[in-house]
Amino acid sequence: MHGTIDPAESPDHKAARERAFALPLSEFDPGDPELFRSDTHWPYFDRLRQEEPVHYCKDSMFGPYWSVTRYSDIMDVDTNHAVFSSAASLGGITIRDVPPDLRRESFIAMDQPRHGAQRKTVAPMFTPGNLDELAVNIRRRSASCLDNLPVGEVFDWVGRVSIELTTQMLAVLFDFPWEDRRKLTRWSDIATTLPGVGGLVETEDERQAELMECAQYFAALWKERINAPPKNDLLSMMAHNEATRDMDPKNFLGNLILLIVGGNDTTRNTMSGSIYALHKHPDQYRKLKDNPALLDSFVPEVIRWQTPLAHMRRTALADIEFRGKQIKKGDKVVMWYVSGNRDEAAIEKPYDFIIDRPRPRTHLSFGFGIHRCIGMRLAELQLKIIWEEIFKRFDHIEVVGEPRRVYSSFVKGYETLPVRIAA
Repeated sequence: MHGTIDPAESPDHKAARERAFALPLSEFDPGDPELFRSDTHWPYFDRLRQEEPVHYCKDSMFGPYWSVTRYSDIMDVDTNHAVFSSAASLGGITIRDVPPDLRRESFIAMDQPRHGAQRKTVAPMFTPGNLDELAVNIRRRSASCLDNLPVGEVFDWVGRVSIELTTQMLAVLFDFPWEDRRKLTRWSDIATTLPGVGGLVETEDERQAELMECAQYFAALWKERINAPPKNDLLSMMAHNEATRDMDPKNFLGNLILLIVGGNDTTRNTMSGSIYALHKHPDQYRKLKDNPALLDSFVPEVIRWQTPLAHMRRTALADIEFRGKQIKKGDKVVMWYVSGNRDEAAIEKPYDFIIDRPRPRTHLSFGFGIHRCIGMRLAELQLKIIWEEIFKRFDHIEVVGEPRRVYSSFVKGYETLPVRIAA
């Protein structure tokens, strides 16, 4: 069996499927970013789930690592905090090891009890009451953005809508100077890019220099916030909380990058992914237009279907036998959310985009356990509001070419997506 085959599969995808099922499993490197840029990673994960759901790659551009590819196995790793650590000091939360001198703690790259204390400082931003307040602002900005789009001509949805709206949202959350808000986009991209191949910077030194600019810019804002009464923005919340007000510079920058990437990349790529998903599934587009109440289940289905972060990584704190495999202390263990979200054992017809799924929140995109995404309700809210506003204005948004995808096996996203709004 060659996995779930999409009848509309392109020749490239067919060739990738042939390759994935011909290659010896010992030669599998599912973390190769090129597979994600070319959107040909799917059959590799299909085969791993079927034949070797816990797989060891001996050699890759990221060094050796374990892959966990089934939904239930991923949940077991994600919730076993005693054995599988997120700590930055052990290499952090992505397949790419961070060199020891560059490791920066953030609350997602931190174990208990410190993780909980730091995470709590920003939690008030995401309470139901605060989300209701943010919704008014999100709707106003979404309406303004959509009203300024060209009708009848081709433009890039990623740049004009997805990046613009998520960057505006981040600027609001941080109370960041509005005229400089695109710096947040740049820092988010720099934080996750692979130097030399990702196209943004040539060397790791260049990457670090830009991240230091980010740290210096925010340090100046921090001084303002710590010397002013507490306010309702992420920076002020951290500046006035015991658990975070005395962070060392590395922890400070680590938490900033976490909040910037978490608030930017994921929502941005799901916003683009929602347009692309409906383009690929026109029957679902019609269904949604006929019944906009389905937005409530459409939103989590998009987040599952897109899986904006392809993986999270842990490091084994002790030797453990897991699903018959011997994982050694210090081994890198990669939970492939992108694979778990296509696991037929957990999700019916996982390759289909079905906006009225009975249990649309059965997905791994936000993670599980203590590190479950703190901003997930805000991400869902942004996506719901933009589509409510789209339906008020446009009959159809047509995708007129294939997207250009990000060179990354961590951020699963789009660099460009050409669209046209019908006149």
